[in-house]
Amino acid sequence: MHKSIKVGLLGLGTVGSGVYRILTEGKTTVGEKAGVKLELKRILVRDPGRKRRVDVDAGLLTTDPGTILGDPEIDIVVEVMGGEEPARSYIAEALRAGKQVVTANKEVMAKHGAELLRLARERGADLFFEASVAGGIPILRTLQESLAGEEVEAVYGIVNGTTNYILTAMDSKGLDFAAVLAEAQALGYAEADPTADIAGHDAARKLAILASLAFNIQVPLDQVYCRGIEEITAADIAAARELGCRIKLLAIARRNGGRVEARVHP
Repeated sequence: MHKSIKVGLLGLGTVGSGVYRILTEGKTTVGEKAGVKLELKRILVRDPGRKRRVDVDAGLLTTDPGTILGDPEIDIVVEVMGGEEPARSYIAEALRAGKQVVTANKEVMAKHGAELLRLARERGADLFFEASVAGGIPILRTLQESLAGEEVEAVYGIVNGTTNYILTAMDSKGLDFAAVLAEAQALGYAEADPTADIAGHDAARKLAILASLAFNIQVPLDQVYCRGIEEITAADIAAARELGCRIKLLAIARRNGGRVEARVHP
């Protein structure tokens, strides 16, 4: 008989609903691969009466984080709330209780990753944050494990899907920024408030995490130069095309003497 592992879920929005489906509808497959029986015991939400994307047993819902963080039966806490607080505090409390924590929260990891990883080590717990950068691409584990013995000189790439969609559509359709942004929002590719994406903040958070792991040094988020794509015009796109180029929002980090230079810009 497989060992039973109880899970507490913090948040039940878009991402949380997806995690819920995996833990309930796909729990047999996940459990078999892990060699355990997964049981979702409790879900933290702000409003239990809110209409949701998934059908959830009301008995699983709670507005009290203590019923998850203080429950000795819960082995794993999955944080999918987003935002800096109270997510950071909940993650820290779970680690202090010796629970294993999984998060996709790039803001928390970019600003507080070093202290939370230190806390996890002190408490003999694990903090997994692979999903905070590049979705299902295991780039963080590659940096931590496969490239652990290598000296990385530079990191660069496209790490924000929303801006990549917008710039690609501006190029292929000849539309201006505002028109493509409205289209992306209608299709669900951009948030109602797209500031974090189009201003480069999302990419900067991801770069801070990547650079910190790649260079084995804490790269503070406030030291990442950040410029978004709001001022890119259809004329800019056309001019780049005439030169045989494409405009993209790049995240770049490289060694510069004894420090790390990190920047996000088109």
